[in-house]
Amino acid sequence: MTSRREFLKKGGLAVAGYSLLQKGTFRNSVGLILDRKTEEFRSMRPPISKRKFISEAVDEEIQKVKRGIANEELAWIFGNCYPNTLDTTVHFRMIDGKPDTFVITGDIDAMWLRDSSAQVWPYLPLTKEDPKLKMLLGGVINRQVKCILLDPYANAFNFGPTGSPWDKDLTEMKPGVHERKWELDSLCYPIRLSYGYWKTTEDVSCFGAEWQKAMKLTVSTFREQQRKHGRGPYKFQRVTSTPSDTVPLGGYGNPIRPVGMIVSIFRPSDDATIFPFLVPSNYFAVASLRQLSEMFDAVIGDRQFAGECKSLADEVYEAIQQYAVVNHLTFGRMYPYEVDGFGNQLFMDDANVPSLLSLPYLGCVPVDDQVYQNTRKFLFSGSDPYFFKGKAGKGIGSEHTGLNKIWPISLMMQAITSEDDNEIRRCLDTLVKSSADTGFMHESFDENVPAKFTRSWFAWANTLFGELVIKIYGERPYLLS
Repeated sequence: MTSRREFLKKGGLAVAGYSLLQKGTFRNSVGLILDRKTEEFRSMRPPISKRKFISEAVDEEIQKVKRGIANEELAWIFGNCYPNTLDTTVHFRMIDGKPDTFVITGDIDAMWLRDSSAQVWPYLPLTKEDPKLKMLLGGVINRQVKCILLDPYANAFNFGPTGSPWDKDLTEMKPGVHERKWELDSLCYPIRLSYGYWKTTEDVSCFGAEWQKAMKLTVSTFREQQRKHGRGPYKFQRVTSTPSDTVPLGGYGNPIRPVGMIVSIFRPSDDATIFPFLVPSNYFAVASLRQLSEMFDAVIGDRQFAGECKSLADEVYEAIQQYAVVNHLTFGRMYPYEVDGFGNQLFMDDANVPSLLSLPYLGCVPVDDQVYQNTRKFLFSGSDPYFFKGKAGKGIGSEHTGLNKIWPISLMMQAITSEDDNEIRRCLDTLVKSSADTGFMHESFDENVPAKFTRSWFAWANTLFGELVIKIYGERPYLLS
């Protein structure tokens, strides 16, 4: 088991090349080239007998959408990517009569609360047609409840108490925890998945006593990390030569002024924040708390706790408006990426979701919100230090993978939140190039040489690509035909 950063250090660029070289058909990081005339975009899915989970509804969706895609390569990549989470990453079982689904992130054999939620999200619309798929997603919710109750400050978990490569981290590691980086969005994603599951299936069987306990622990953790009454119980440090992998000031992070926002010591990229009020994650918390309030009112009938969730959401929202909507010299009123309550602001974005770019996708702001649109102009102007432009395309990257590496996830978010046909076409074109003839999406790729990519098996990026193509198929089918 390795962390995302360690995977890169150990040659993530070459690993992808090796796995495809074995098949002898596709260009990889060492230059092997696909013979398209003979192979005709052969499916890269595992044989049926090797797939972790089979959904007839998903397979039918793939065939339906592929018939509407004129570009053969795009159709091929979609067919490989959309089912990748089900094909390769899920471990489904029944425990005491209840479904339990452990979802690894791909090349790292651990379950992130964020990734697991995002990986199965695109399958939600098909749960009405496929009872087994519905049960699988309910199992993800049940497993996430166990993870939160084990440690609400952890971001990633093992299948059991198998030990962790990060056992030496200077924090309170517990058996079953893979990594203990406090990322505010980690507790928001399970709420989003629960809410989406409820709204789609109308099934409330997952929302029993344990789920309610986990959700109340989530809200109390949010309140702890508002830090109104001290720094709280969480701290983290790691012995490392990478500054963004550890935390200053004894593991508590840089100073904040308690103004109502919630501290996130790490970003969704697993890199440490500079100013601990991470704006997109706080916006995500507002949306999540409002969803949780609705669920506790309508499903649980606990109006008191529903009111507490709404009150906290309103408090965080007001703090965002006061401290995280600022005047930029060039772009006017916009959102910074991080603030500290003292008036300091960091202007950038990171490809990982939640990001500033992804705010409409997560239901945080309307896509036509003027502050968001000003922010969006900033993101693609070259003023964002992590916006890269090269021969292979242009898009947002991350400190996590270094300079000049574009993240396909950022291109997907750009297309999902765009209302411009030409912009969506450009994103699709760049995404197809970024696959580098492997048939899959990756964590990042070199702005000039797509074959120089990181993470050959990154299920979130693959499944999100499928979600994007299905969205275009439903809303703008002429872009595919």
